[in-house]
Amino acid sequence: MVETVAGFAHWEIGFDAAGEAVAAEQAERLRDGVRDEQLTDLFVVAHGWNNDRTVARSLYRRFFTEVRAVLDDRGSGAGRRVGTLGVVWPSMRWADEDVAGEGGAAALGGPASDRELVGSLKAVLTASKQRAALDELGKLLEERPRSDEALGRFQELMRQVATGPDAGAAPEDGGEVALLTGEPREVFMRFADEAPADGGEGGAAGLGDAFSRLWAGAKEALRQATYWQMKKRAGLVGERGLGPLVGHLHADGPELRVHLVGHSFGARLVSFCLAGLPPAALEPRSPVKSVLLIQGAFSHFAFAEELPHDRSRSGALAGMAARVDGPLVVSHSVFDTAVGRLYPLASIASGQDSAAMDDLLYRWGAIGHDGAQAVGAAAARLGAVGAGYEFRAGRFLNVDADEVIRSGQPPSGAHSDIFHPELAWVAVAAAGIA
Repeated sequence: MVETVAGFAHWEIGFDAAGEAVAAEQAERLRDGVRDEQLTDLFVVAHGWNNDRTVARSLYRRFFTEVRAVLDDRGSGAGRRVGTLGVVWPSMRWADEDVAGEGGAAALGGPASDRELVGSLKAVLTASKQRAALDELGKLLEERPRSDEALGRFQELMRQVATGPDAGAAPEDGGEVALLTGEPREVFMRFADEAPADGGEGGAAGLGDAFSRLWAGAKEALRQATYWQMKKRAGLVGERGLGPLVGHLHADGPELRVHLVGHSFGARLVSFCLAGLPPAALEPRSPVKSVLLIQGAFSHFAFAEELPHDRSRSGALAGMAARVDGPLVVSHSVFDTAVGRLYPLASIASGQDSAAMDDLLYRWGAIGHDGAQAVGAAAARLGAVGAGYEFRAGRFLNVDADEVIRSGQPPSGAHSDIFHPELAWVAVAAAGIA
């Protein structure tokens, strides 16, 4: 019997860090179910930094409940039979971060100390060198020695975490090396200003002495370094795992319309799915009929044919928009500090003139902060359910969601404030099923 979520036939597919399906029978059930249910449309949704299956499933349930409410209100197109697929992949948010409506570490029974917090990352950073480095990093964060040597050692251990098995997977830019190679004091002090007050010595924002601030910044720098690894992994899973799966679905039923939706690093995952589509899946037309990138945590230049700061180079996904037989929609919000501040800060090298910070933040900006850049994107504000949007096949529409995506605590801000009927309406409107 097919599982249902919010009244939709629903399946789940899991991939490992190499992009391999964790259970072949999941793909078989999906392919059989799509045929047996006579689906016309399949929403494929990928989560961001969260490897907890329970919370990932909660995300999918909450999102599709919003979609169901919109379709019940507006009605779906005649003859449409809509199913849903949740992608689960090995990613992990830090347990002290809040997920809108789910709570942070306390609500989830997360680690109580920095040492336990960092140690829990071994669930997704599994190479022996990475696990040993995480043990020592947790110890240093717990002890917070008052020495530059200890800060330098902390950064060295961060480099070891960043050289795991998937370190070179699906690169889109080399900016993150600045986080690992810049002068430790300067790197960590940049992050200290973004760190939340945690009740420690002087808080994290600068009321205590210099070392208190530096260790608060070091913790946030490590947070971002681990996220870089998950970002790379998302691209690998999308290209090697989800892309071929969509190709198989197209081969089984060329009329099936696939709609890709991704949040955070999941937005990168579904974007790299386009790169992984086999050539046969693009004939006669691509099965991907819409893409919705919700607060994407990857470069806003990823789809650019030419990078504004280097015309000789293109983004990692240049040309991939043409593989969408429908619109590509990007939500962005200034209240999402995970992609608006922490993401670009990781790429800003030491010694940069602070007066040029705005330019640097743009140079290394994320798509969830200001939308897709250098792609000729149209722009709109996120409107109420029923609002009209000017969608165009193979073209981007940047949707300003400041008035809706705006709630959340530091360090990530509104990054996970995504369960709104306005976003659900954008999804079904872009898919052409409402």
